[in-house]
Amino acid sequence: MSLICELSDLRRLYHKRVPKMFQGYCESGSWTQQTLSLNTSDFKEILFRQRVARDLEPRSLKTTLVGQDAKMPLALAPVGLLGMQHADGEILAAQAAEEFGVPFTLSTMSICSIEAVAAKTQKPFWFQLYVQKDREFTKKLIDRAKAAGCSALVVTLDLQMIGRRHADHRNGMTAPPRLTLPNIIDIAKRPRWAMGMLNTKNREFGNIQGCATGVDDMNDLMKWTAGSFDTKLGWEDIQYFRDIWQGPLIIKGIMEADDARECVKLGADAIVVSNHGGRQLDGARSSISTLPEIVEAVGDQIEVWLDGGIRSGQDIIRAKALGAKGVMVGRPMVYGLGAMGKPGVSKMLEIFHQEAELTMAFIGHRDIHQVTRDDIVLRTPFPR
Repeated sequence: MSLICELSDLRRLYHKRVPKMFQGYCESGSWTQQTLSLNTSDFKEILFRQRVARDLEPRSLKTTLVGQDAKMPLALAPVGLLGMQHADGEILAAQAAEEFGVPFTLSTMSICSIEAVAAKTQKPFWFQLYVQKDREFTKKLIDRAKAAGCSALVVTLDLQMIGRRHADHRNGMTAPPRLTLPNIIDIAKRPRWAMGMLNTKNREFGNIQGCATGVDDMNDLMKWTAGSFDTKLGWEDIQYFRDIWQGPLIIKGIMEADDARECVKLGADAIVVSNHGGRQLDGARSSISTLPEIVEAVGDQIEVWLDGGIRSGQDIIRAKALGAKGVMVGRPMVYGLGAMGKPGVSKMLEIFHQEAELTMAFIGHRDIHQVTRDDIVLRTPFPR
């Protein structure tokens, strides 16, 4: 494919080049996948107001996210197993984000370790924390992020237990993949992916294996997760992490106004309205439909961002119009990475920037901070 105009072009190439097991991990939601579908379909209910005869020069999408400069109001979301989508995936995505000028967030469940990513990047990245029952190990993760110079901590609250994702069970998803006959046949059809994996040492969970007590074999990721993540996590625990981190704290997985208010109380710098990409509670509302009431509840007391369903630069403008300070994108990053490696992530960011800038101009603005609720119309009201 020589011409890539939009995200769907990268997605088609992604499906050709990445083994089905890891495609399933990226593309699937939990149970019936209703929430996964709503995350994207609800964006179609948001229409723009077209305006003309406006001065549209110069144009800028530049903003700040928790006080850090960004070329547009977007951060690359934490995605587990990114290094299985493409060899050294976390490193390449972090490099692409750094060069473009947006934040990259490294997942606890990454293939490349905190230290491996830090060694191959020049600017600080963010670290996303899943809280473990083993609090000493959890604290060590935070200490490692500090030592690596990570500039923000993203604590994810909506994965105390793992959702039922049928695709992962059907595919027998492991990292690295088990060498069963179906997997061998599938990988043989994707020589670029296979050669990349053969040429890297990063094929296991770099932040976990060899670091967490008693963790030697993580082939059954879902079983390990069920046994290690803290199902008793409470707000007092988050306050503890707030106190020991001290830098910018972002809390991800907020879908209710009351929970947003709790984040304000404990001094978080930002919250991410997110249902984990439709991979946890199925039958929940979409992130975008929940955004307005959370913005209404916390006002200017804390930065409110959106995660889930962003598939274009136009969706960034839609989220901004409904009050989001910025957005996080996960699957679009995966499509670009799996399709073309680092250049694919860069291409995705370029496409989103161009789409957002053009849309901003069509609705009559030349600066992202001018976009407001007056720039959109809802075809149907979101449920409350």
